[in-house]
Amino acid sequence: MTAMADRAEFPPLDLHPFLLGALDEFARHGYDGTSVRTLAQRLGVTVPALYYYYENKQAMLVALLDHAMTTITHHIRTGLANSAPDSESRLASVVEALVLYFAHYPQLAAMDTERRSLDPKNLAAYIARRDEAEGYLRGVISDGVADGTFSTRWPYECTRAIFNMCQGIAGWYRMDGPVGPEEMAQRYVQLALAMLRYTERPD
Repeated sequence: MTAMADRAEFPPLDLHPFLLGALDEFARHGYDGTSVRTLAQRLGVTVPALYYYYENKQAMLVALLDHAMTTITHHIRTGLANSAPDSESRLASVVEALVLYFAHYPQLAAMDTERRSLDPKNLAAYIARRDEAEGYLRGVISDGVADGTFSTRWPYECTRAIFNMCQGIAGWYRMDGPVGPEEMAQRYVQLALAMLRYTERPD
C-alpha cells in the first residue's frame, strides 16, 4: 500500500477574495440564486469594481471550476509520483487523493453541480478537464485489470462508481466528525479494492 496522501498538504484555498466570496455564495444559494449585486454588497464593492476583475458571474464560476480541476489534478499527480509502481499502490494513491480533496474542499467540490449553468463552450472545456482527472483513475484500473491485480469484468463502470463514491464525500463528510480524513481515505481504498475484486499477490 502507498504512503498516505497527506504528504500533499491541503492549505486554505488560494483564491482572490472576490472568488472566495462567490464560492461561499454559490455554495449557500446556488449559482442561479446569487446575483452580482448581492455578491458586490457582500464584498463591500460596487458592481463595476467586481466587473473590473471578472467579466460576469459566469467568469467567476469558470474560475472556480478551473481552480477545482487544477487542485484535484495536482493532488492525483503528486500521489502517483510518490506511489510504488504496483497497481494496488497506484489505485490507493488516486483514491486517497480524491477522498482528501473532497474532504478538505467540500465547497469547491460542490461547484461541480453548477456546471449545468455553464454556457456550451465553457461546459465543454470543464468536462474535458474533469475527464482528465477521472482518466488517471481509469488508467490505473485498466492497468490493474491488464496485469491481473483486479479481476472485475466492468472496469469502466467501476471507474465511474469509485469516482462518484469519492465525490459524494463532499456532501456529507465533516472534518470534526468521528473519523479523520486519512482514516476515511483508507476505508475508501478498501471499498475500491473490493469493488475491483482485488487479488492479493503472494510475496
